[in-house]
Amino acid sequence: MPFVVRMGANAIAILLIAYLLPQVMSAEGAMAALGAAFVLGLVNAVIRPIFILLTLPVTVLTLGIFLLVINGMLLLLVAGIVPGFHVNGFFGAVAGSVLISVISGILTRVVP
Repeated sequence: MPFVVRMGANAIAILLIAYLLPQVMSAEGAMAALGAAFVLGLVNAVIRPIFILLTLPVTVLTLGIFLLVINGMLLLLVAGIVPGFHVNGFFGAVAGSVLISVISGILTRVVP
């Protein structure tokens, strides 16, 4: 159940960011956002830990700031996989990943 709630919160966050900040990312409807949220959840569960482990020295050296780069790269990967979901550049991906994290964090705290 927590995966479904988190996926729904991510889909709402993606739709909200795509509507309010179209210069960062765009989603061609609710199904594209839901697909992007599902793929993002899978990527975060499978690929992200591997990336974090491989880049641990750089992450420690930059005091964790490099995790933003990893999140942006994974969001670009999701945009490449999911049709109808687009991210505008690397800095848009980093900003989008930060915004998705903040908005979905707020939404998962609100939902019991």
